[in-house]
Amino acid sequence: MKAKFVCIEGGDGAGKSTLISKIEKHFKINGIDYLKTREPGGTTLGEEVREVILKKRGTTEVNPRTELLLYEAARAQHVSELIAPTLANGKTVLCDRFTYSSLAYQGYGRGMDLKWITELNHWATEKTEPDLVIWLKIEPSEALGRVQKRSQTNKLDRLEEEKMSFHEKVYAGFIELSKKEPNLFLVLDATVSEEALFSQLLKHPLWIKHFGSLK
Repeated sequence: MKAKFVCIEGGDGAGKSTLISKIEKHFKINGIDYLKTREPGGTTLGEEVREVILKKRGTTEVNPRTELLLYEAARAQHVSELIAPTLANGKTVLCDRFTYSSLAYQGYGRGMDLKWITELNHWATEKTEPDLVIWLKIEPSEALGRVQKRSQTNKLDRLEEEKMSFHEKVYAGFIELSKKEPNLFLVLDATVSEEALFSQLLKHPLWIKHFGSLK
């Protein structure tokens, strides 16, 4: 099977980590050689940039351009150091967030120019594109309710603490992006149980197109 580049997208609390864990087990059972990574992060430099991006700074506002460029810097390193070489070696890449997060969060969420973000994405990735984007669709109010329950043991990061209006814009952005590229976006109803969500994935035509009917 040809190496695939699969990205998992969704708002905070959508259940990306749980789904990724299930996909990993599925790949292992079926003998698919893969690498799991995340954005921002994936590399030593990327993880350091991640801390800078998500760290709360009291009343200090992070300029949206600064935020976007930090993401793109981490992404450029991520692709050149890890993603591109892994795919070239025939190994599938499973990535928690990628370029469509920048379009949704900084484009729709922050109101920045989508064309400009797309050009920056292409420049940073040298036009490395995912074969499949799995978007976990769930209303922000429900997703953030999950985050708040989780926050009893884990502190919220800077983006998780954004206003509901921001998360609603991001959600609307993902809806628009998925409509624009229906042959790339595999949309899942993330309001259901973990088992039902994974079952949706395995039965989806786009998943079968790339991975067939695996065990």
